[in-house]
Amino acid sequence: MNNLRRTFLKAGMTTATVAVAAGAGLLTPGSVLAAWPKSAFETKKMDEAIKILNGSAAATNSKDITVEAPDIAENGAVVSVTVKTNLANVEKITILVPENVSPLAASYELSAQTDGFVTGRIKMRKTSDVIAIVKAGGKLMTAKKPVKVTLGGCGG
Repeated sequence: MNNLRRTFLKAGMTTATVAVAAGAGLLTPGSVLAAWPKSAFETKKMDEAIKILNGSAAATNSKDITVEAPDIAENGAVVSVTVKTNLANVEKITILVPENVSPLAASYELSAQTDGFVTGRIKMRKTSDVIAIVKAGGKLMTAKKPVKVTLGGCGG
């Protein structure tokens, strides 16, 4: 049997199936993307963003939350940030940068089976605190880490 013919037929059938699904509207981007809290990301006020995401902006300081970020970021367009917590029942982790035009940098909703740990890269316009808000057991707790941006930033 000709293996090249078999591979060609499989690829053709797969392409046809995907084309039919896309044509029927089964593969629309809105159905595969995560929820987007547009108003929280567009607001210019940090407390308002926290309230939109969590229903309240009142958070207490916690030593059970660790924010890891560089003391000095050489490029504000790419700042590595990690938030860790050993709090029980973590529902959400939010990362904010008060000096950005839009302070909300990231927000993660976690399932009950997930550890309280997120990591990623954010943009920072200029020197500021990186603030983590953790919602655990229905309560909001916070921690922060100052980061000095020396070059560029996300504004230029």
